[in-house]
Amino acid sequence: MEQLKQGADALFILLGAIMVLAMHAGFAFLELGTVRKKNQVNALVKILVDFSVSTIAYFFVGYLVAYGVQFMAGAETLAQKNGYDLVKFFFLLTFAAAIPAIISGGIAERARFYPQLIATAVIVGLVYPLFEGVVWNGNYGVQAWIKSVAGAELHDFAGSVVVHAVGGWLALPAVILLGARANRYKKDGGISAHPPSSIPFLALGAWVLAVGWFGFNVMSAQTIDKISGLVAVNSLMAMVGGTLVATLAGKNDPGFVHNGPLAGLVAVCAGSDVMHPVGALATGGIAGAIFVIMFTLTQNRWKIDDVLGVWPLHGLCGAWGGIACGIFGLTELGGRGGVTFLAQLIGTAMGVVWALVGGFVVYGLIKAVAGLRLTQEEEYDGADLSIHRITATPERETNW
Repeated sequence: MEQLKQGADALFILLGAIMVLAMHAGFAFLELGTVRKKNQVNALVKILVDFSVSTIAYFFVGYLVAYGVQFMAGAETLAQKNGYDLVKFFFLLTFAAAIPAIISGGIAERARFYPQLIATAVIVGLVYPLFEGVVWNGNYGVQAWIKSVAGAELHDFAGSVVVHAVGGWLALPAVILLGARANRYKKDGGISAHPPSSIPFLALGAWVLAVGWFGFNVMSAQTIDKISGLVAVNSLMAMVGGTLVATLAGKNDPGFVHNGPLAGLVAVCAGSDVMHPVGALATGGIAGAIFVIMFTLTQNRWKIDDVLGVWPLHGLCGAWGGIACGIFGLTELGGRGGVTFLAQLIGTAMGVVWALVGGFVVYGLIKAVAGLRLTQEEEYDGADLSIHRITATPERETNW
């Protein structure tokens, strides 16, 4: 019976890993549909290569930093418990690799290729797993300290703070240090519009992400005996709440409509196992409003050229999700309890500060040493031709 349980657990978390791996296709197509046509190939290539670099960095360094586990034993040892420890690594890798995928959308259309891969290796190998280990493995006694101060540990079931807030706040320094795309903001105060190149691809990316998110959240239980239908329905309610509010606040703009469900899903990750579905609906709806309002302010008033809006979508909605867990997770509001508002506030703030500092250090050093940005001519030609020597839809083929 124990052997059957081990096999079922390994299959359960493997299916979750595959679903979250599929989400990276969603990241790719969301970016592809949002950027201009001359940068579509680059969007696709970045996500795949970033994932590959993330795998190496996390396998050899990051997972050890976060959990104190390394895989330099023989294959016979690794195959124990049906290889559960390996597929758990695979599952958590897909979370870690989401960090550079998030950042990719913010720095799109003007970032150099190889310097970003260096940043990916450092972030996934060191910056992210240090905070991941603090929250999900109790490293350095930080969770114990939060509990002593606030009455509970930071509760982040599926990564509103650990993954999304950290990813979004890491992206903000990168976006600021890179600067806006050429001619995006004119000297006379005007703003050049760069509409999405493909709404169908943007929508496809959003749908792939939304579907994969049910693996992201539900499979965060990590063993089959802990699976919860509450997590699934809360994810669903947050998704539709984000969609409907973003549709109304965004005045039917398809870019807002398709990012709305993602905002809701980002925000519900932390408390999806403790909220009532109505609380999850409210959490998602508020996240949808946060995204629309803050994306507009970021782009138009503050002139921060965050191409896909990853700071408002992941950074702000992720932080809201961490705090919302401490509100809608309370028994007084129909939640399961075991959380406090103060613990969520302290833990979320720590994640934000860690990511901001990490982002400025990593991208600041790379900018100083190697440079982050394409040349003016390369940016004008587009990343596809400048980096990959081909466009997404070549106008002609040459036969030799």
